[in-house]
Amino acid sequence: MAYRRTPFQIDEWFHCYNRGIDKRVVFTSEDDSERFLQLLYLANSAGELRRDNISARRTEEIVLRPRGRILVSIGAYCLMPNHFHLLLKEITEGGITRFMQKLGTAYAMYFNTKNRRTGNLFVKPFRSRHVGEDRYFQCVVNYIHCNPAERFESGWKKGVVKSMSRLERKLRNYRYSSFPDYAGERRALSAILSRDGFDVYRNQTSRKMLEDCRVYYADIAKDDPDLHPQRTNEV
Repeated sequence: MAYRRTPFQIDEWFHCYNRGIDKRVVFTSEDDSERFLQLLYLANSAGELRRDNISARRTEEIVLRPRGRILVSIGAYCLMPNHFHLLLKEITEGGITRFMQKLGTAYAMYFNTKNRRTGNLFVKPFRSRHVGEDRYFQCVVNYIHCNPAERFESGWKKGVVKSMSRLERKLRNYRYSSFPDYAGERRALSAILSRDGFDVYRNQTSRKMLEDCRVYYADIAKDDPDLHPQRTNEV
């Protein structure tokens, strides 16, 4: 078992993230991303995860299913082509580890079968950081949600945004992130999240969330953009 600087603890939040081996793309299509969203919901259960629980159903149908006792609270998430970010709170002993194992194994089995490959898909072990303060919680949520921003605004990592309204619209429509849920969009996918995260997060408009994150990157860029400890190309 890998050593972790801060062991997982009950009622504590952790930013968990992982990427494909050799930084390979692990979400190659909408079907891949949809399967991962489905597994975010179904793997978060103390019960057995069965392949036939998924079949060919739409994600909106799957997230309505009862699943019994959950393993973790999911506060935020975001999928990118070669990596993903999750904000998790341990609510049962060993819950984060078990959830991440179920999630990674189930998705790798799906991906390998589909692409006729074998072996690990994600780097092991997954990485994690303890989120010990409410103020840091706000920053982590914003950071996770703004991961796709550079796809729409090339100067994002330097704190430069040509059109904040366009960026906000793009992120509100980015299905594979919990940003739309925090921005007030009503959608079935909000069932993936637990209320715990919303309870800790300050009530902000989506524009304020983006502006805070833009300023954060701009401040880093003034010194040295390579100092960012969680810049996307590392994950």
